[in-house]
Amino acid sequence: MFDSETELGFGTYSLVGDEGSAVIETALETGYRHIDTARLYGNESEVGDAIAASDVDRDDLFVATKVAHFEEPEKTPEYVRTAIDESLERLGLDRIDLVYHHWPRNQEEIETVLPVLEEYVETGAVANLGVSNYTVDDLSLARDLVDISIAANQVEMHPLLQQTKLREHLRDTETQLVAYSPLAQGEVFDQDAVLAVAEKHDISPAVVSLAWLLSKDGVAAIPRTSSVDHLRDNYRAKALELNPEDVKRIDAIDRTHRCEDPSWMSW
Repeated sequence: MFDSETELGFGTYSLVGDEGSAVIETALETGYRHIDTARLYGNESEVGDAIAASDVDRDDLFVATKVAHFEEPEKTPEYVRTAIDESLERLGLDRIDLVYHHWPRNQEEIETVLPVLEEYVETGAVANLGVSNYTVDDLSLARDLVDISIAANQVEMHPLLQQTKLREHLRDTETQLVAYSPLAQGEVFDQDAVLAVAEKHDISPAVVSLAWLLSKDGVAAIPRTSSVDHLRDNYRAKALELNPEDVKRIDAIDRTHRCEDPSWMSW
């Protein structure tokens, strides 16, 4: 699903208002072609405005959003349908390339949300069904519920949370991993292995961390920043090809850090 143009996406969490829309438009001008938002972020309209203002052809863009986060109201099929319809309207699109079930609170919610997403894929209003923060057990349940492919599982992944078990599970499936918080909210900048590789290539630790993610089969990344300088720097990861020695050095980081970890979540 993701290719060389879309494997490095742009996350838009907290980018709101005119300033947020301007940053997103700059990301498009820089070359990002995969834009990630969510109903919960409250900025789908800003994403839509940036797309409308951009010179990038719609067919060259991959737009993803999410519905049914655990913080949202009790889920019903009607609620999910309304959410997707509203996302289409706010984004100003007649098709969304990927809609994720944002974060399941329990099995019953998965059983409610996924069949509705499948409905929208079948009508063509949504091109691909995705899930987010799904465990291996959640994915097994999901595959039993729908007859279409689960295109992506968006989870936290970075050099301090390498998701080895999950990536192994996904290896022989059609489901790709999309890494959010790919810089561990700045924690990767203090890692000796990352710093050493960055110094070797005369490039920032952020770019190294993103390039490490992109070196993994079936992994895309969606760094988020409100800084134009940082988004332009991050984009350099597309051109950085780490050699096997670099990758192994980062693979060997002996620390586990999770930025998002609700007390009720069983990973």
